[in-house]
Amino acid sequence: MKTTSNVVIIHDWLYGGGAEKVVEQLHVLYPEAPIYTSYCSDEWRKKLDNMVVTGYLQKWPFNKLRRFTSVLQIWWFKSLNLSEYDIIISSSGSGHAKQVKKRRSEQIHINYCHTPPHYLWAKYDEYMNRPGFGAFDPIVRVGLKLLFKPLRKSDFKAAQHVDYFIANSTHIKNDIKKYYKKDADVVFPPVDTEAFHAKPEEKRSGFIVYGRHVAHKRFDLAIKACNELQVPLTVVGSGPETPRLKAMAGPTISFPGRLEHDKLVKTLAKAEFFLFPNVEDFGIVAAEAQAAGVPVLAYRAGGALDIVEEGVTGEFFEKQSIESLTSAMKSLNYKLYNRQALLENAERFSITNFRSSMINTIAKAVSHK
Repeated sequence: MKTTSNVVIIHDWLYGGGAEKVVEQLHVLYPEAPIYTSYCSDEWRKKLDNMVVTGYLQKWPFNKLRRFTSVLQIWWFKSLNLSEYDIIISSSGSGHAKQVKKRRSEQIHINYCHTPPHYLWAKYDEYMNRPGFGAFDPIVRVGLKLLFKPLRKSDFKAAQHVDYFIANSTHIKNDIKKYYKKDADVVFPPVDTEAFHAKPEEKRSGFIVYGRHVAHKRFDLAIKACNELQVPLTVVGSGPETPRLKAMAGPTISFPGRLEHDKLVKTLAKAEFFLFPNVEDFGIVAAEAQAAGVPVLAYRAGGALDIVEEGVTGEFFEKQSIESLTSAMKSLNYKLYNRQALLENAERFSITNFRSSMINTIAKAVSHK
């Protein structure tokens, strides 16, 4: 985007995941804009051409405790003096990048929202039951219970000072309205669709899921369904749930671990269907599967509603239960889905479309200021 305005980019933290890909593309659009974040890995600092600015939270011991530093993150983002910039673009999800403050009335703050923080809003009960901190879970529960009200109040207040929200899906647009009482435009996150284009496989068999093995991905549901139907399932990836998932897996379930990209694409293309049993804010993996020519069977909720076109690029099941999933699986035939339709649908989420959509949406926001 060509502009005479000074732009600054703010992000929760930079060390891996889908949210960082948004920042990567914002950097392409605004290569001279500094990127302020609470923590950045060496890998991402290089990817972003050393345009990253960090503070004391990058240093020991805070860099080792970043999952416990919500209050410090809020203070740090609020303390930033961004008065020299005309456009502030924050990218936030579980963290607190949108806490940054405008220092001049003519500044505009645009927030790309991956989600209102789950642990403060939609999934508070889930986090209380299974915080995901291992041996530290009891401490985290106490801390979350004590800090819940002030952190939620602070997050809501910060949202009221955002001039323009951009949501990564219709699901998150609805959450922004529900929790922040604010409107938002939708710009889907960038998916490297070209990197998932695969040679059509003549012989395809079974189902596939991939991603980090964590509880909310509901890989357990996919495994139990495939156990019951005695059909092949490939579970790619690893994570804290891997031992539990392997323990429940029957003879038709395989765990190849984490795969290099080329191997992942080839493995994906050999599957009849990609299973998407969880609720995601968007769900990049489902778009990647379609880019590889693989239809998706998804739980009818969350970002999947934007990605799957029923009867054309995949199907939905109605309840997160073994009965609902197996019932849907029994009626599937991958040969009924047109490969070209899958590829064309995936292109809606391409990097090129993300860039053009962001340019147009940011221009719209600035013109309305």
